[in-house]
Amino acid sequence: MIEVRNLTKKYGDKLAVNNISFKVEKGEILGFLGPNGAGKSTTMNMLTGYISSTSGDVLIDGIDILEDPRKAKANIGYLPEIPPIYVDMTVEAYLGFVYDMKKCKLPRKAHLKDVCNLCKIEDVRGRIIKNLSKGYRQRVGLAQALINNPPVLILDEPTVGLDPNQIIEIRTLIKKLGKKHTVILSSHILPEIQAVCDRIIIINKGTVAADGTADEIAKNITNEHKMTLRIEGPTHTADDKRLIADAVRALDGVTYVRADMERERGIYDYDVETDGKTDVRRAINKLCAENGWNILMLQLSDLTLEDIFLKITMDEGIDKSDDKKSKSKPKIEIKTTESGKLRAVQENSEERSETDGSNDNNGGEE
Repeated sequence: MIEVRNLTKKYGDKLAVNNISFKVEKGEILGFLGPNGAGKSTTMNMLTGYISSTSGDVLIDGIDILEDPRKAKANIGYLPEIPPIYVDMTVEAYLGFVYDMKKCKLPRKAHLKDVCNLCKIEDVRGRIIKNLSKGYRQRVGLAQALINNPPVLILDEPTVGLDPNQIIEIRTLIKKLGKKHTVILSSHILPEIQAVCDRIIIINKGTVAADGTADEIAKNITNEHKMTLRIEGPTHTADDKRLIADAVRALDGVTYVRADMERERGIYDYDVETDGKTDVRRAINKLCAENGWNILMLQLSDLTLEDIFLKITMDEGIDKSDDKKSKSKPKIEIKTTESGKLRAVQENSEERSETDGSNDNNGGEE
């Protein structure tokens, strides 16, 4: 239903989207993820024909979005992050306006009623949009995307501003729509993507960094296995926590251990990752038995979508705090020497430099 081939977008010298390709099949719900500035919104704007590409093709049901934009766009319902609503109109008048703009051939009264019932806005049809809550405005924006029953729906942050009950309703609606429509869903709420989508694409720095189900992507990016341990130490002190973490960390096959929050006095959770080749459960059980530690829980856990997203979009193995310190500008203090010269002194440094560029043979102030 949607085919993207070698899509590229440049803004001057800046390469926003770099030669990406993917397909979305009919009836599939695709989660489209990426950090801010990754090229996600630019890609979605090109998919809808809102902006043109520098090179590459976007085909909607086989129709090129640039060669025949009118026909291609007739197959798309689009909800941008900021809904395209006219706040001085009533809901009914606005949806009627969209109906006319899309040249919809479906029975007007019955179709608009069905859309309003689907988006749960039937009770506010007569109200002016600017007087509605943000959640209702979002639902009006979703309703306009559904008018004319387009086969392709592209939804950018559809649950922004909704309360938890409304979010569940929209998730259910999207799943229902996915049975008859092809849906591309973008959201920063990762559990929402994991709950709704059949497949996930993560875009990072303008390229497709991952494509597949959450399980498939997790297997491709890491061979580690995670588990959560809940252990009670004998003395119920923080020393127990450090001792247990160090002992588990020393076991063969364990690659990472982090002591998490204290659940009860002296009872801590430990996040443990293994190399995926060694079953460490028996070794952990033996270790705890030998030291008189009580295992209250041992739970295997897969990588969450949040884990996957962070591993793909963030540089791992780099101490960000140290990196920031090394790149931060040093504080400079100007002092006057006994000879009357000005001296720039860098805080926390023994190096000194005089403003005339000469070296101080006396070694400077100490």
